[in-house]
Order: sequence, then C-alpha cells, then structure tokens
Amino acid sequence: MTEKMSTSTRDRLVTAMAELMRTHGYSGTSVKQVTVAAGAPMGSLYHHFPAGKPQIAAAALRTSGAAYIQLLPMLMDPYDDLRAAVPAAFAAAAEQIEQADWINMCPVGTVAGEIADSEPALREVAAEVIGDWIEQGTDYFVRRGVDPTAARDLILAILSALEGAFVLSRTLRTAEPLRSAGRAMGARIMELLAETRDGARARLNAT
Repeated sequence: MTEKMSTSTRDRLVTAMAELMRTHGYSGTSVKQVTVAAGAPMGSLYHHFPAGKPQIAAAALRTSGAAYIQLLPMLMDPYDDLRAAVPAAFAAAAEQIEQADWINMCPVGTVAGEIADSEPALREVAAEVIGDWIEQGTDYFVRRGVDPTAARDLILAILSALEGAFVLSRTLRTAEPLRSAGRAMGARIMELLAETRDGARARLNAT
C-alpha cells in the first residue's frame, strides 16, 4: 500500500510540473506551486527528487515527451494516405489550441527555448527528448513507405513547423498558422512520396 501511494505521489508531482511548465515555463514555476498543484507535502517532492526543481523538471520533460510522440500514430493511423494524414494532424492541433484558449500545447518546446543557454543540464534532457521524437518519427514514416533519409527530413520539418506554428498561433490568437503549416507539410509529403517512387523505379530498372 505504501509503495502504491508513493508511486502515485511521484506521478502527481511529475504531472503537475509538466502542466505548470506548459503554462508558466521553467523559470515561472516554483516547487511550492508544484506541491500545491499535486496536493503533496513539500517533503515528498524532495523525497522523490532530492535535487529539487531541475530533477523534477527533467522527469516531467521525459514523461511529457514520451506521451506526446504517441500522438503521431494516434492522429495519423486512421488515414491510409499520408498526404491526408499530416494536414489532418495539424488541423487537430489547431482545433485543440483554439478550444483551449491558446494555452501552450507542449512543455518540451517551451522549456527547450527558455533554458537553452541558462540550464545546460536541462537543455540536454530536452535534446534527448527531441532526439527520441526524431528517431521514432523517422521509424514511423519509414513504416508508412517513405525513404529512410526522406523520413528523417520529414519529421524534422514537421516538428519545426509544429513548434513554430504553436508560437505564432498563441501570439496572434488564431489557428491559421497551424492549418497553413499543415498544408505546407502535406505538399512536402507529396514531393517526398514522388521521390521515393522515382527512386524505387530507378533501382528496379537498373537491375
């Protein structure tokens, strides 16, 4: 029973930290806010995270990152054609941020930009999370028929477009940047799939 309660407390603390960083950033979040949001005593935070705020922030980034990358297959698998799947994923993000009154969608991107120069250890954690996104995204698009090199290029473009569009949408208070980015990525998909088919034909003709 004690072990289950302890695990639950740790999970609540990590979730609270992730949500607070999403809305307030790393610098704007205090350990006191985390314990209040988690409904946990201050001592429990330092029990689970002896190094304090940087340690719980690292755990929150890793947990959030692992959850966010699962949205890729969840949003795109229903579509047989990637040319429809990618714009649909951006459209879903546009709808979500609009309905959520323009709150930040991703704590990883927010914190990565904020602490890139001020918190080297935490920047490395964010880089680890984003590196995992790139690896898993590349594997996903390869399974969907994209050439491996092109698949890596595609996931990098999608992540860059998505994070940039989040910033523009929140600032301008319109989902137009996300929808526009989705259409641009859909066009890029068409180019990459054509290149993949052309490469396959060339290899076939060469044999």
